[in-house]
Amino acid sequence: MLTKLKQRFQFWIASEAKIAHSLGLTPNHVSAVGILFAISSTLAYWNWQLHQILPIVAPILLLISGFCDALDGALARIYGETTTFGGFLDSLLDRYADAFVLCGIILGGLCHPFWGLTALTGSLLVSYVRARAEAKGVEMEAVGVAERAERLLILVIASFLSIVWLEALSWGVIVLAVLANLTVLQRVIHFYKASQQKEK
Repeated sequence: MLTKLKQRFQFWIASEAKIAHSLGLTPNHVSAVGILFAISSTLAYWNWQLHQILPIVAPILLLISGFCDALDGALARIYGETTTFGGFLDSLLDRYADAFVLCGIILGGLCHPFWGLTALTGSLLVSYVRARAEAKGVEMEAVGVAERAERLLILVIASFLSIVWLEALSWGVIVLAVLANLTVLQRVIHFYKASQQKEK
C-alpha cells in the first residue's frame, strides 16, 4: 500500500517537475520558494490567535513548503541539475524550515516548550546523524520511523485536527518529539552495526 502511494507520488511530482522546468525554474529557485513558505507558516503558527483563518493557513503553507522540497529534488534528478552546492543548500534550508516552524509553534503557545524543544532537537539530529554517517560511507536513507516527510505529515495532520481540538497540535508535537529521537537512536544503532561489520 505504502509502496503504491510512494510510486504515485513520484509519478505526480515528476509531472510537476516538467511544468516547473518549462517555466525556467531551477532546483535552487524552488528551494528558495520553499523556505519562504516555511517562514510564512512559522508566522501563521506564531500569530494564530490574531485571526481564525491562521490555524488553517499555517499547515497549508507548511504543505506547500514540503511540496517544494520534493519538487526541487525531482527537478535535479530528472533534468541532471544536481550540483554539490545545490544539495548542500537544499539540506541547509530544510534544517532552517524545520527549526522555524517548530519555533513558531512553541512561540505561539501551541505546545509545551519542553516537548517543542525536544522535537526540534530530535528533528535536527536526525539529519545530522545521517550526514555524519554517510560521510563515513554508511547509507542512512529510509532508516528510522520519522524521516522529514513523516515529521512534516505529523505536524500537518495534527494542525488540521487542532482546528476542532486545540490540544491536537500539542499532542502531535509530543509524538513528533518521541519519534524523531527514536529515529536518531535507530540510526545510531544502524551505524554501529555497519561500522562494526566494516571493521571486521
